[in-house]
Amino acid sequence: MKKRVVRREGGPNRRSSSSSSPVVQSVRHAECQKNHAANIGGYAVDGCREFMPSGEEGTNGALLCAACGCHRNFHRREVENEVVCESSCS
Repeated sequence: MKKRVVRREGGPNRRSSSSSSPVVQSVRHAECQKNHAANIGGYAVDGCREFMPSGEEGTNGALLCAACGCHRNFHRREVENEVVCESSCS
């Protein structure tokens, strides 16, 4: 699952020029890292390779993985930042 967020470079506490470029942030949830054997003192993961939402966005089903049934927070989060530059950027 990919999610795109566009935000401005530098935060609200940071001074920046009026020509700062927007940053496109892609978020992807990869393999599940939930330890299913934690209650017996072991370590075992289920092998789910990528998060797939089990419901529509905006519902609780969107936070559960259709493949393994775990919550999205158990899946490794990958964030990619990309600076979007207008034609006048150097």
